[in-house]
Amino acid sequence: MSHSQTQNMSIPSSSYMRLQFFSRIRQFIQSKSARRRQNEPNHNHEKSRTLKNINSQEEKQVIIEEKNHEQSDIEEDDCVLLQKSVKRLHFGSWEEKEMAAKEIEKLAKEDVKIKKLMAELGVIQMLVSMVSTEVIGRRRAAIKALIQLANGTYTNKAIMVEAGILTKLPKNVDAVDESTRHEFGELLLSLSSLANTDIPLSSSEILPFLVGILESGSSVETKELCIGALYNLSAVLDNARPMVSNGVVHTLLKLCSMKERLSEKSLVTLGNLVATSTGKKAMEDSPLVPESLIEILTWEEKPKCQELSAYILMILAHQSSEQRDKMAKSGIVHVSLQLALLGSPLAQKRASKLLQWFKDERQAKMGPHSGPQTRRVSIGSPVSPREAQEGKKMMKNLVQQSLHKNLEMITRRANTAADSSKLKSLVISTSCKSLPY
Repeated sequence: MSHSQTQNMSIPSSSYMRLQFFSRIRQFIQSKSARRRQNEPNHNHEKSRTLKNINSQEEKQVIIEEKNHEQSDIEEDDCVLLQKSVKRLHFGSWEEKEMAAKEIEKLAKEDVKIKKLMAELGVIQMLVSMVSTEVIGRRRAAIKALIQLANGTYTNKAIMVEAGILTKLPKNVDAVDESTRHEFGELLLSLSSLANTDIPLSSSEILPFLVGILESGSSVETKELCIGALYNLSAVLDNARPMVSNGVVHTLLKLCSMKERLSEKSLVTLGNLVATSTGKKAMEDSPLVPESLIEILTWEEKPKCQELSAYILMILAHQSSEQRDKMAKSGIVHVSLQLALLGSPLAQKRASKLLQWFKDERQAKMGPHSGPQTRRVSIGSPVSPREAQEGKKMMKNLVQQSLHKNLEMITRRANTAADSSKLKSLVISTSCKSLPY
């Protein structure tokens, strides 16, 4: 064994880590300086063309040199700050690590290219280890830095997951302050974009935390972030079962019933889940279905929610006479009539399909939509003429009631710009030759 090999083996692992770290920083600074020197001729040429009003060639040269010097100072300052920050994050005290995390957040936000270098220097692993600390300020500094390092970089997100960021999530959401919840939600929304990749996201760790925030008294903004993360996860069919077992369906059904910004995002996520057998079964068994979804069909001020709710009801009603019976008892026919008349084009189309299915009490016309049909054999007429007449009369009455209600609604909207006395005068003017002043 040579003397140099023996000497290298005697170097402690921590010293070798420091040596590797400073070597990587030196390479980064040298590459930045080389790129600056390479770009100086073109940069000088562009600057000189903008100085047409300066008469003296010497003045031009002085200004150009000052600009280059300022740019050089800025780049060198960033390199020095990066070197100090990474060094303190790896080898400093806890207070120094917290300050370094704040500086790294700022650097990552200002320079996109520097994110890759930080990942190579082991910054992400150190920040992930800081997330589990009980010191609130230190933990928040680490989370904020991770958010910036994750933005727009698939590699950095994957490194965070591999470093165990999901295992650092708090077990008790109530013990976490609102600001920290919001930042965790922002980070998890970013990481959830990995759901459609080969990077495994442990649902047993991320789902309880997201549901816990949605069930808590967190702000609407924080809950929006968590629902966004659930939506990304629901796009993968394999996630349906763990999402249902963690109570995601019941939680989203409660949230979508509230006329807030959360309703639309919740319905979109439920739309992904109802397309799976597990998600559909969970909604069928929920005590909130179908009443809560039928109620959403009446939200005229939220046409998107109407469309999404009608879609979910269509999936539930398809090939399920039990669900159709429950919907009929909950008044879906009357509500669908209104939606078919006043809803958006897509909502009208879906409401019309529902009405087609509910038109006959015995679902005689459900055949084309409920799978293979068998020839029915019955003794006598299945529906007496009297029952058929009563059914037609009931349908006619429902249509008339809906038309009257819609006419009243249109009249109220027309009266928003004028009071009732002006409307009365307008009606009289159509039937009299002169106004009765």
